[in-house]
Amino acid sequence: MNSGLLSATLAYLLWGLFPLYFKTIQFMPAGEIVLHRIVWALAFLLGILALRKQWAWLGQLKNRRLLGGFALSAVLLSINWLVYIWAANSGRVVDASLGYFINPLINVLLGVLILHERLRPVQWLSIGIAAAGVAWLTVAAGQLPWVALTVATTFGIYGLLRKTASLGALEGLTLETAILFPVAVLGLLFLSASGGNHFNHAPLGIQINVMLAGPITAIPLLLFAAAARKISMTQLGLLQYLAPTVQLILAIWLWHEPFGPERMVGFGLIWIALIIFSGESLWQRQARIVA
Repeated sequence: MNSGLLSATLAYLLWGLFPLYFKTIQFMPAGEIVLHRIVWALAFLLGILALRKQWAWLGQLKNRRLLGGFALSAVLLSINWLVYIWAANSGRVVDASLGYFINPLINVLLGVLILHERLRPVQWLSIGIAAAGVAWLTVAAGQLPWVALTVATTFGIYGLLRKTASLGALEGLTLETAILFPVAVLGLLFLSASGGNHFNHAPLGIQINVMLAGPITAIPLLLFAAAARKISMTQLGLLQYLAPTVQLILAIWLWHEPFGPERMVGFGLIWIALIIFSGESLWQRQARIVA
């Protein structure tokens, strides 16, 4: 269990520190970064699969339903990456962190709407408080917090698709990046032909930094997959708040993004909702153990 907790903590810390990496390559537009991330992530993942000689899963690719599901999850993943990277490099890390604070509650709503799961009254209360927080932020800003909602919704639906898929984390991400790979290559070729490929004109050190998107994408996922086999979903669920908390701290204290009283109220409502939801889940789990 100790190694599982360590793996999960490292995974969420790395995800929380992602904005630091993306800001080192913010000279490139978010779309171009996503294209490179797909290419180098696939190269790194194929290297891991080759080392582990882990190719048996390729036999499942004859299943059209499986391919269709992973094509959809690949599109959702690319949208999530695009919006998150744009937010990180546009001074909106606070908004991105809000998306990952909301994400667990989006997952619950998806469970109700799609998997027909039933919520207990306290869980509905937490959803209502979080909705009030989003409504407050909408009124305060004069617009929907679209960055947060897009990040939360795309990742929530992505997680739902992956939950019902038959491939593991490593194989699934490899398939998703392989599906996106032709589009990424065509996009980079178009940028090169039109003179808009920033990678080609960057110094070697910066090019290497861009290529590091491969391991930076895959390593946290592999740590998470290892942790999921060793610790409970409750522990994983509590640790997941580490990533957006780190992002929020970086945004406020390192990059001085605005976080005035109006935002504090909205975030505060969402944090209260998460505390109620997590506390009730822990209480229910403990009650089942005692029973």
